[in-house]
Amino acid sequence: QVQLVESGGGLVQAGGSLRVSCAASGRTFSTSVMGWFRQAPGKEREFVAGISWRSRSISYADSVKGRFTISRDNAKNTMYLEMNSLKPEDTAVYYCAARSAFIAGVSGNPLEYDYWGQGTQVTVSS
Repeated sequence: QVQLVESGGGLVQAGGSLRVSCAASGRTFSTSVMGWFRQAPGKEREFVAGISWRSRSISYADSVKGRFTISRDNAKNTMYLEMNSLKPEDTAVYYCAARSAFIAGVSGNPLEYDYWGQGTQVTVSS
């Protein structure tokens, strides 16, 4: 079982930066593919970025490429999402998610993630 807790959301002006974190409990973090998703009001949950166990495989949604950076620190059981050049359309609740241990492959499909955090709100003002 993995429990995930996001933190670091907030209000930022367009063009600004923010870093959100995801702290994981349990022994399987280092062997779990992790991902960030977001959901804006009235919209479906969408993939933002994903990272493999040892950070060798990383994937981004086209909408955030070049602006967002995903990373993880397995020693700290923590994943990060560094967000730069933020736009109002980045406003959403950001969720971290984990696939079950030893399931390989960074996926953009939320149905393939088994554990979810409660989400953290990111609001970008224009």
